Amino acid sequence: MDLELTGKVALVTAASKGLGRATATQLAAEGARVMISSRGEEQLAKTAAEISEATGAQVEYCPADVADVADVTRLLEETRRRLGGVDVLVANAGGPPPGGFLAADDDATWYRAHDLNLMSTVRLIRGVLPHMREQQWGRIAVVTSSSVKQPIENLLLSNTYRIAVVGLAKSLATEFAPDGVLVNTVGPGRIATDRVASLDANRAKQTGLSVEEVRAQSEKGIPIRRYGEAEEFGRVAAFLVSGANTYMTGQNLLVDGGMVKAI
Repeated sequence: MDLELTGKVALVTAASKGLGRATATQLAAEGARVMISSRGEEQLAKTAAEISEATGAQVEYCPADVADVADVTRLLEETRRRLGGVDVLVANAGGPPPGGFLAADDDATWYRAHDLNLMSTVRLIRGVLPHMREQQWGRIAVVTSSSVKQPIENLLLSNTYRIAVVGLAKSLATEFAPDGVLVNTVGPGRIATDRVASLDANRAKQTGLSVEEVRAQSEKGIPIRRYGEAEEFGRVAAFLVSGANTYMTGQNLLVDGGMVKAI
């Protein structure tokens, strides 16, 4: 299938590794010109070079903390300066720290999660919409979590703000569909990333189990009986933001191996 991404400009945040990197790689392989971003410049530069070498695509990078207003503004400006207007946005951000309600007892903790997972999405979309509406074509995918269907224990902040993003995306999908802009969310389940490894390690510490035992327990709850690979997630995300997707908008798609049983 031709994803009709050749020459399109794609911006992918939190893309130096994990889900963002896998998605950026798939977009580059399909012919898109890609800007990737994350906070750590050294790893980001390495990732950009590796994706470019593997795909032959133009891959630019710009360090930015998406929770910071000034950084988001600079990222959008740099993308326009180097590549032109953004045709495709994959809004991704790291998860807030784990913990329950009593652990999140500081307003600053809530505000940080608010900026990281909700307002970063608002600001990125606000920045790319004018170009998309002008050309009557655009694709936006926001990376959420399986928690939008089934809250995850000990991840209160993520449970709260990820579902807010789904409400935002659903609203925007309705508002901007007449402009040719399709907006969807895509939620990973247990994908083998550093984030999931960290959560498994945290659970192991809490329960006294080994990390291997924690992972084995999790895998028992996944019908496919394994953690997913970042590349498997990236292929789904790439389709959602491609020209091959012409009629799917406002949807909340999970890539979870069947883990979430909710309808």
